[in-house]
Order: sequence, then C-alpha cells, then structure tokens
Amino acid sequence: MPLAILALAVGAFAIGTTEFVAMGLLPEMSTDLGVSIPTGGHLISAYALGVVVGAPTLTALTHRMRRKQVLMGLMGIFVLGHLATALAPTFELLVAARFFTGLAHGAFFGASAVVARALAAPEKRGRALALVFTGLTVATIVGVPLGTWVGQAFGWRVTFAVVGVTGAVTIAAILALVPEVETRTGSLRSEFAAFRRAQVWLVLAITVIGFAGTFAVLSYVSPLLTEVAGYPTSAVSWILVLFGLGATAGNLLGGRLADWSPQRTLLLGASTQMLVFTLLFLTAANPVAAAVGVFAFAFAGFSMSASIQTRGIVAAGGGAGLVSASMQASFNLGNALGAAAGGVVIDLGLGYASPAAVAAVLALLGLGIMAWSGRLDRLGRAPVDPAAVVIPAQRRRTAAGAPAPTR
Repeated sequence: MPLAILALAVGAFAIGTTEFVAMGLLPEMSTDLGVSIPTGGHLISAYALGVVVGAPTLTALTHRMRRKQVLMGLMGIFVLGHLATALAPTFELLVAARFFTGLAHGAFFGASAVVARALAAPEKRGRALALVFTGLTVATIVGVPLGTWVGQAFGWRVTFAVVGVTGAVTIAAILALVPEVETRTGSLRSEFAAFRRAQVWLVLAITVIGFAGTFAVLSYVSPLLTEVAGYPTSAVSWILVLFGLGATAGNLLGGRLADWSPQRTLLLGASTQMLVFTLLFLTAANPVAAAVGVFAFAFAGFSMSASIQTRGIVAAGGGAGLVSASMQASFNLGNALGAAAGGVVIDLGLGYASPAAVAAVLALLGLGIMAWSGRLDRLGRAPVDPAAVVIPAQRRRTAAGAPAPTR
C-alpha cells in the first residue's frame, strides 16, 4: 500500500483518540470545571453534533478544492480545536471547542476514503479503506488507554494538547506523502444528485441502524462488566483493550472481504453480530463469556466498515465525496440511537445486560435492510452501480461479440 494511505491512517488515529478519550476523562474534566458528570456528558454530545453538522457542510464547501488541500485544511481545524480545548477556561467554552473539533471528523474520513480508493489498485481498494480505518481501531488499543493515563496523571488538558500535536504531525505527513490526485467526478450538483438514488439512502439507513447495536452495548459496557459479569473496576480498561483488538482484527479482515464481495460481507457481518449480541445477553453473567463477547461484537461490527464504505461510494457515483462524508454523520447518529435505546431499557429496570438484547434487534433490522437492498440491486430495480447494468438485448449482443451500446 502507498505510504500516503499510512499518512491518512495517522489522522484517523488522532481522530479516534480524541473521540473516545473524552469518555475516559469525563470525571476529571467535569470535576475541574465544576459540573456534574451527567452535565459533562454534553462534551461528548457536542463533539458528535459537530460531526453531524460538519461532515456534509465542509464537504460541500470544499468540493472545488484539491483533496490534498482539503485534508490538510481539515486537520488544521482539528489542531485549532484541540488548542482551544486545552486552553478553555470555562465549561461553556470547552463545549464550543469540542463542537468545533468535531466539524473536521466526518469530512476528513470522507475525503480520506475517496483518496485511498483513488491511490489503490482496483483489486485492493477495500484493503486501502480498511488500512485508513485501522488508525481508528488502533486508537482504541493504544491512543485511548494512553491518553486516559496521561490525563489522569498530568491533567486532561495535556492529553488534548498531545492529540493536537498528533494532528500537526498528520498535516506534515499529508504534505510529504500524499500526492495530488483527481477524485472529483462531477459538479457539486452531481454530489447532491447522488441522494436521489435509493441505494444511497439504504446505505445510510444500514449505517445508522445496523451499526447502532455496537454503541448500544459499548456505551454501557463498563457497568455490564462490573455489575453483571463481576469484574473489578480496575479490570475494565484491560477488557476494553479486547474491544480494540477485535475492532482492528475485524477491520483488517473486512478489507479483504470487501474486495471479495461487499454485499455478502455485510450480510455475514450483520448475521454474526446478531448471534453475538444474543449470546452476550444470555451469558453476560459469565466473566469469560462477557470478555469474549466484547471482542466478538467489535470484530463483527468493524469487519463491515470497508464494505459499507465501498457500497456507499459505488452507489453515489459522482457524488462519492458528499455521500462518504454523510456516512460518517450516520455513524454518529447510530452512536446516539444505540446509546439512547440502551439507556431506555436500563431505565425500565431490565438490567445492564439488556442493551445487548436491543443490539441484537438492531442488528436484525440492519440485516433486513441489507437483504432488501441486495434484492433491489439483483433485480435491477435500484442498482448500486447503474452504469454496470446491462439490459437483456445488450447482453445478447455482448455475448455474440458485438460491443454493448454506450449510454
């Protein structure tokens, strides 16, 4: 793989670290600024809202710019956001800084996905996407635990300052390693026109609903491990490393599977998720089963990352940039949906294992949308790639050796 893709993976590592490390440092940030932990949770919501707003908006605004310039500019926003975060004197300004930082998240991943596909050979595009997202999964193994330790030992502001430096390193790496590539295939109108395609909306629906189960469990995995499985609090961070290992392994395998068949990979991944969540719900009281379940649902979920990105980019056609960025916003909507759904069943008194049952239902719904999407594609009613559709008369002419007419 080109070194340029590794540069993009460094950016993904920085983004993944800042997104999740705030959860680990929430008590320290809340105490330092004199707010309760539930109020401090607005810091996480503000970042997610920034992703939802920034992904489509910044992608549209930077449509005419070269992708290398866009990537560097987005990382510039990321660095400035961390400078503001590290220096914020009040809680309100810190919330604003986290929102500002989140603006770059989705647009960066969207642009990176398009650039990675452009740099890779056709038969390795799925693996190229997976390598970019490996930066995100490695962040859950290395960046988040290390950032949490640094924040607890030296102060949370130091953690965010260091992450900001990582963003600056990413800018230098992009400048040195990422070549100028032409990835725009149409006008801004064509970017928006992609949203007229049914398959684009089905991909976004799969992203929101199909992946929400992961966040339904992950949001409450700490009380599940301590209150249900019986682990001491000190063991939770180590078990969460299993989540990162599962996510990384699933992502790397998923890249190869995406080069094989994105649709089959999605169906297999969603089916596996549904089974894993069901078993986790039934066996969460067993410490070994709970730990294995954490690894397994991360593995199954992230094995679909490259495939869902590939399917979205192909379905978008000339609107790949905006759709790819919108998918990042959809992931964050799935995050919010899963966390809210898991919270509802806990508030109903169904226990900390109950989000796993909710996750199984969400995986089933996602599987249903995937199957419907695949059927529409096979029947030609809503093809993922309209340019690849050949009508029967054209098939006969092609089979006879005559070229199919262009459309």
